[in-house]
Amino acid sequence: MIKKFQRRLRNIFITGLLITLPVALTWFILQFLLKNFDALSPVFTNLLIQLGAPIPAGFRIPFLGLVVTLLIVLTVGWLTTNFFGKKLFELGELLIEKIPFVRRIYKGSKQVVASIATADTSAFRKVVLLEFPRRGLLAIGFVTGESRGEVQQITPSNMLNVFVPTMPNPTSGFLIFCPPEELTEVSMTIEEGIKYVVSGGIITPPMLKTLQRKDED
Repeated sequence: MIKKFQRRLRNIFITGLLITLPVALTWFILQFLLKNFDALSPVFTNLLIQLGAPIPAGFRIPFLGLVVTLLIVLTVGWLTTNFFGKKLFELGELLIEKIPFVRRIYKGSKQVVASIATADTSAFRKVVLLEFPRRGLLAIGFVTGESRGEVQQITPSNMLNVFVPTMPNPTSGFLIFCPPEELTEVSMTIEEGIKYVVSGGIITPPMLKTLQRKDED
């Protein structure tokens, strides 16, 4: 009974951590950028006054931090899309690779951002369960369409393309060709399925939670 309570308490804590940390980190970074760039407001104000602009002393330019942050992001994006910018960016990454602790944080952050930016959930049609990687074990998969070409010609039945993602990066995984009768469709949405995989099963979709409570009763 105590172990069950400890396990449930641990799962609740980890779930809260997974939800709280990204929000807190995003808020901290935005607050840091906006606060520091807003500190530049007196500098710009004094410059405009010297140029003859009718601005009272001590005036703060509204939303300056937000505007400067957006301009920096756009500038970095523009620079890294050309040849010299890419080379400079690669040189910076090589320097970061030399710093033991910083490189881990950088790699982890880069992987998370790349996963979010490149994940195309519109390609998934539905969430299914299938026996993978062997009989008796179940894995979550996403049906991406019907198999075509040579794969379909050499198989006796109509096959479906099923993408089985890995965690914590749902953009990598395995492509499985499976007959429809060996797939079990579940009611969770694509977004719920991805959250379920990324969290390692900690963030359980509402339907699975309901079934779980019924089993416990």
